[in-house]
Amino acid sequence: MTEDDWEILEKWNSDPVVMYYAGDVGGYSPDMVRRIYRGVSQNAFCFIIEFKGKPIGETWLQKMNLKRILVKFPDEDIRRVDIMIGEKKLWGQGIGTAVVGMLVDFGFSEEHADAILGCDVDKSNVRSFKMFKRLGFEVFSEIKRTTEEGMEIHDMILRRRST
Repeated sequence: MTEDDWEILEKWNSDPVVMYYAGDVGGYSPDMVRRIYRGVSQNAFCFIIEFKGKPIGETWLQKMNLKRILVKFPDEDIRRVDIMIGEKKLWGQGIGTAVVGMLVDFGFSEEHADAILGCDVDKSNVRSFKMFKRLGFEVFSEIKRTTEEGMEIHDMILRRRST
């Protein structure tokens, strides 16, 4: 991911349907998109996902930044993976599973993370929830948020296997 990707990132981050499934109702302004990605990139490997030579989404593997997680693993290298498939016509085709699987492999083999989490996974986002389960992630914590939608979100964890 580079600053040459602003236009496509702004498109996906302003699409209300894409943002609903990314867990953010409403979307972001171009200025906010730039602040988010510039901030995340300071502690993450950020990528544009391409399919058949075209950008279709974004993902990152980030050093854990959520206090609720860090306090539970004070002496461990914990990472989080985030993903957004911005091109809706490609949803449900296994691309996200393949990409997150590659990030997990990278996180464990190259970065030597102790665990990788998918954070704030909305249980109503069935595709995302099943993707993490298919890759071996387990529900680590459940958080119920009081919203109009009555969201039930989960942090899902995958621990590095001992060899």
